[in-house]
Amino acid sequence: MLNSPLLEVMQERQVTIAGETHKVPEPFLVMATQNPIETEGTYPLPEAQVDRFMMKVLVDYPSEEEEFVIAQRVTGPATIVSAVASMGQLAELQQECRKVYVDPSLMQYAVKLVSATRRPDRYGLADIAKYLTYGASPRATIGLIEGARALAFMRGRNYALPEDMTGLVGDVFRHRLVLSYEALADGLTPDQIVQKVMKKIPTPDKPLATSAAAA
Repeated sequence: MLNSPLLEVMQERQVTIAGETHKVPEPFLVMATQNPIETEGTYPLPEAQVDRFMMKVLVDYPSEEEEFVIAQRVTGPATIVSAVASMGQLAELQQECRKVYVDPSLMQYAVKLVSATRRPDRYGLADIAKYLTYGASPRATIGLIEGARALAFMRGRNYALPEDMTGLVGDVFRHRLVLSYEALADGLTPDQIVQKVMKKIPTPDKPLATSAAAA
């Protein structure tokens, strides 16, 4: 299987070469790019492997200002790049991030969003049921919670708010929804399905900082 090395490193945090297993360092992550053109001779990853990526982030053309900076840096003198954190410091930050409080109501919100993609009828979304062959997996729920926790940490809080999660739903869901042929025929995208789901599932109230501290 051509994709087995990628599966191994993403799931087992190790790679096997010529029968010898090597553990990857911590922290470790896998990043991949998907080119919308020139895909001849390549094959899409199976759904089970795509599901292991926490997010699929869409990257559009840069703005004129951004492109100017890109051109300036590439065509200008070489810049000396230095590390801003060691591997040990990154690992410590990960441990601190895990301490960010996520209210049970926010976790339940993530569960409902994911569940609505599997059983739309239960959430008053019968009109989108025909467009979904498979909904999001449990990894989507985990990704939303962990993503909200990390975003709250980056924003200087030790507790997550609903807005830390809502902005991540598209990135976490879009590669996990398997659309039906009817959806493709109607020109629907996963992001459009996600927007319909988010409009139907109400966001929870913001937890108070005092409640988060007590928890």
